[in-house]
Amino acid sequence: MPKFVIERDIPGAGSMSPAELKKISQKSCGVLGSLGPSVQWIQSFVTADRIYCIYHASDESLVRRHAELGGFPANRISRVATVIDPATAE
Repeated sequence: MPKFVIERDIPGAGSMSPAELKKISQKSCGVLGSLGPSVQWIQSFVTADRIYCIYHASDESLVRRHAELGGFPANRISRVATVIDPATAE
């Protein structure tokens, strides 16, 4: 399944409490459950004013639909072409 990186502009994201992050995560999981197995949340990275999310999805429209139903911004959605890591240098 294709992998996507979603950039969400959320001012103050890095200052959110564990309870706030849990609430957002629960909302996301609930929406994902309603969309079925063609879209999966892998993990997210929280920075000062953005959250970068990694998803597997059959297509970008499912990622957009998740954002709409969850009330989350999806300021930029990029399909991952390939993944590299330190082992790529070997």
